[in-house]
Amino acid sequence: MIAKTRERTLKLARDTLTIEAAALQTMRDRLEGANADALVLAIELLQSCKGRIVVSGIGKSGHIARKIAATFASTGSPAFFVHPAEASHGDLGMVTRDDVFVALSNSGETDELLTIVPIIKRTGAKLIVLTGAPHSSLAKLADAHLDTSVEKEACPLNLAPTTSTTAALAMGDALAVALLDARGFQVEDFIRSHPGGRLGRKQLMHVSEVMRNLADTPKVSIDSSLQDALLEMTSKRMGMVVILDANKKVYGILTDGDLRRLLEKTTNLDGIKLINATTSDPRTIPAELLAEEAIEMMEKHRINHLVVTDKDGHLLGALNLHDLFAAKVI
Repeated sequence: MIAKTRERTLKLARDTLTIEAAALQTMRDRLEGANADALVLAIELLQSCKGRIVVSGIGKSGHIARKIAATFASTGSPAFFVHPAEASHGDLGMVTRDDVFVALSNSGETDELLTIVPIIKRTGAKLIVLTGAPHSSLAKLADAHLDTSVEKEACPLNLAPTTSTTAALAMGDALAVALLDARGFQVEDFIRSHPGGRLGRKQLMHVSEVMRNLADTPKVSIDSSLQDALLEMTSKRMGMVVILDANKKVYGILTDGDLRRLLEKTTNLDGIKLINATTSDPRTIPAELLAEEAIEMMEKHRINHLVVTDKDGHLLGALNLHDLFAAKVI
């Protein structure tokens, strides 16, 4: 029985993915002639929108509408979701003549939308409709109708919205992607909309914000003993110590890797001068550069530490991979 249940579970899962993938391919192939013209018109309406993109739908279409609105907003096009039932009880005041209203309804006959759409049209707002019924009431009212019809739902009963919601979501993504390209939306614009995400932190944070400050950076003078350098490295727990010359400029760096290589040659460290164990001219980086540039430098040179200096070579601080992980930039 267990084996049969497992087999049926996998079959239904695979069938669902197959049905939905086939529906998306069909919808893609349908983007010719009048359907292609409708999509281009929809992008023109969205691009020329002086207000905001208002996306609406009810039930499962409402959930998809919320996601589409969020995608528009995160890709440079101000947008929000409005519930059609709430709209007829006051929220319709959110929609102005400068807006573009995007309505989602698989049947194209959703009562709540049909109640408010004529009013929205009278305000002067443009109407884009995504339905699975090209001859429906909503489709006929649209300035641009996008056909998201599917042959069948993935639900074995052909009842639960599955394939149809996937199709609507994909069409919303298609609109958002085409629109961001038409508006010249760039990586920098995306980052400004996502300052709290990992990508935003990596490309907005500077080295100065993630580095160890001067007091916390392990450092010794060039005339210190090797033992003193090791004690400083251990106390500051950074896996390296910066060596400063007589002018307080960075001369070199001693890492735990340098120490291991030294111990491979001899276990007797007495008499070994610090200068002979130090890697001179370490990789340095200015504090004003982005954390992203620090990551790229570490990856390029396959190192775990960077020394932060000013333009004259004076030590300002240091950072390693752990600092970047702690700051959540990688």
